[in-house]
Amino acid sequence: MRAVPSRLRYLFLHLFVFCFYAQVTNQSPPNFTQHVSEQSKVTDRVSRRLIRIYQLYSRTSGKHVQVLPNKKINAMAEDGDAHAKLIVETDTFGSRVRIKGAETGLYICMNKKGKLIGKENGQGRDCIFTEIVLENNYTALRNARYDGWYMAFTRRGRPRRGSRTRQHQREVHFMKRLPKGQQPTHPGQHRPFDFIHYPFSQRTKRTRYSLQR
Repeated sequence: MRAVPSRLRYLFLHLFVFCFYAQVTNQSPPNFTQHVSEQSKVTDRVSRRLIRIYQLYSRTSGKHVQVLPNKKINAMAEDGDAHAKLIVETDTFGSRVRIKGAETGLYICMNKKGKLIGKENGQGRDCIFTEIVLENNYTALRNARYDGWYMAFTRRGRPRRGSRTRQHQREVHFMKRLPKGQQPTHPGQHRPFDFIHYPFSQRTKRTRYSLQR
């Protein structure tokens, strides 16, 4: 059996490398945005849930969202009101959350008519909202079950039906605020910058002296 010439083997090797490289480069890069979007729609039962406590300030009513014992939801509470204190639980690693009143233990949910109601069991998708940070720095809360329906309140603080809401409307804009008198969880992160004055090195002194001349 005749041996394959070294030149021919060299060409075969380059052809193999070229075909392998072409196959790799033709594959489309992974779409990270799509991956996050898909994973955010699935309840995360593995990771530890993050729990936050804050108030939701309504841009239209100028008051805070509250969950009342009669299962009614409105945006008429003053800053620091007991019923305005909300416990927010993460549902996924993304931005989906469950919101319940700290005083009543009732979850904020949305029924098929788009009306906000309070429920004792907040496991359904109608009790899950996606936090959307808008360009004006306000937050909108879109229901997970009824896509395109948002939590919204009128100027008088009355809930607006989700079917009549749009993301650009002022009625769906909220601002997160700590309950009155509550300090940040990590106060050290809110301290002003401390400027530390180090002694000048010989090189720094020479540089400053040359600039002053």
